[in-house]
Amino acid sequence: MNTSITHGASEPRFGFTRPAHFGQFPRPLERRIQFPFPPTSQDMTPEEILQSRRLVPVIEITDVAQALPLAEALVQGGLPVAEVTFRSAAAPESIKRMCTVPGLCVGAGTIINVDQARQALDCGAQYFVSPGLFPKVVAFALENKIPIYPGVATPTDIGTALDLGVNVLKFFPAEALGGLKTLKAFSAPFPQVKFVPTGGINEANLASYLAHPKVVACGGSWMVEKSLLAAGRFDEVARLVAAAVALAAAPAK
Repeated sequence: MNTSITHGASEPRFGFTRPAHFGQFPRPLERRIQFPFPPTSQDMTPEEILQSRRLVPVIEITDVAQALPLAEALVQGGLPVAEVTFRSAAAPESIKRMCTVPGLCVGAGTIINVDQARQALDCGAQYFVSPGLFPKVVAFALENKIPIYPGVATPTDIGTALDLGVNVLKFFPAEALGGLKTLKAFSAPFPQVKFVPTGGINEANLASYLAHPKVVACGGSWMVEKSLLAAGRFDEVARLVAAAVALAAAPAK
């Protein structure tokens, strides 16, 4: 997948290391769950994970106590990536905690200004996602060599993103903007752009989006619903994640 950021052989990759204090956290799931999707290699970049799994769980965490068990449920379900949205005050600390889980690539979503971007970077976020196109945020990400997926909703947005040096874009809110029909229309005049549709994506329409050649991955929250997190149902989250991964990996019909 081509992005505006290239990783040369001499540049560090977005790696993951087990911190010395990781063992201090209790194992959050009551039982170990085995799924047929092994965790990703710990030296994969966010771009490579998107290419591999083709799915990004969009998460709103309201209680930092949810962070670690959720992180483990994602990895066990075979989806070693998370977009933790800055929609709650718990986001920064949750990102810090989730970044301690080996093999999990943690990004920050709903980044709308540079202060949030800087805070997310300080917390260990490995990529940024924005609901719209904010040039200062894009510039900050590129300066710090952090992958960023800004939101676009119009041809003007797309053209501006290209001028800023970004060509993998979040199509948001996808379904509200006309869904796959609109995305196909955008793809015609902008063949160099690839998309991460988000907003209204679910298990019923995921396959149709992923079948489009300009779609790298889709963002969704049906497998990480806030009600499941609040109820502590992380076994169910892991099950739903595994099912979503299998659906994303299924051959296009």
